[in-house]
Amino acid sequence: MLMKRLIACLDVDRGRVVKGTSFVNLRDVGDPVSLAARYEEEGADEIVFLDITATIESRPAILDSVRTAAERLSVPLTVGGGVRTVEDVADLLRAGADKVSVNSALVRSPGLLPEAASRFGAQCMVASVDARRRERGWEVVMHGGRTPTGLDAVAWASECARRGAGEILLTSVDRDGQRSGYDLELIAAVAERVPVPVVASGGAGRPDHLVAALDAGADATLVAGMLHDGGWTVAALRRALASMGVLVRDVPPGPRVDGRP
Repeated sequence: MLMKRLIACLDVDRGRVVKGTSFVNLRDVGDPVSLAARYEEEGADEIVFLDITATIESRPAILDSVRTAAERLSVPLTVGGGVRTVEDVADLLRAGADKVSVNSALVRSPGLLPEAASRFGAQCMVASVDARRRERGWEVVMHGGRTPTGLDAVAWASECARRGAGEILLTSVDRDGQRSGYDLELIAAVAERVPVPVVASGGAGRPDHLVAALDAGADATLVAGMLHDGGWTVAALRRALASMGVLVRDVPPGPRVDGRP
């Protein structure tokens, strides 16, 4: 059995980490580099930086923060936001990102993913799929859930894998920030269709939510608000997952598995 990954996600807006509900009502929760270093120290397997306004504002991702974070981190760093061209991917990799997450540009520029995967390797390319539930299935949305695309999310994730994505970052916009659990049906539907790892995002509120997502087919779980609010540490989550039978990397020592640091 492969070990499951616990990934800490930092949504960044104008150089600060923010968190909201279903991509709105954002609040400031801290400095991205400091938080990334803290989550790594607590035992996060990977860190994700998502510059959530870069695409909307037609600007590159925050390269200075990426460089600073990459210098301090030893775990893999994925960065997304503002990626429009293969050169944008190259800039982020040069700045220290291990993987680059691309969302809106994959819809607008069909050739971006295969070209980037060919040049840098599929292991560097993450297809970020933001999905909103519809009457039948799920629709891909862009720009923080503001722009519908008409694309079926499950079919689109499969197409992204075919084009060269080495990983699918799958976010339920409906569940984001709700703390009610991941969209398990969505995860299962995508995991069944794609031959690459699926990272579940949107909805984590308790350790059993993470376990359910992994059981549904996710290879990793993305956590944000649970950590930012201070109710859980990465170490406490890892201990809780281990206590529920999830195969995780060496669990940091600690006296509790029921939630708090």
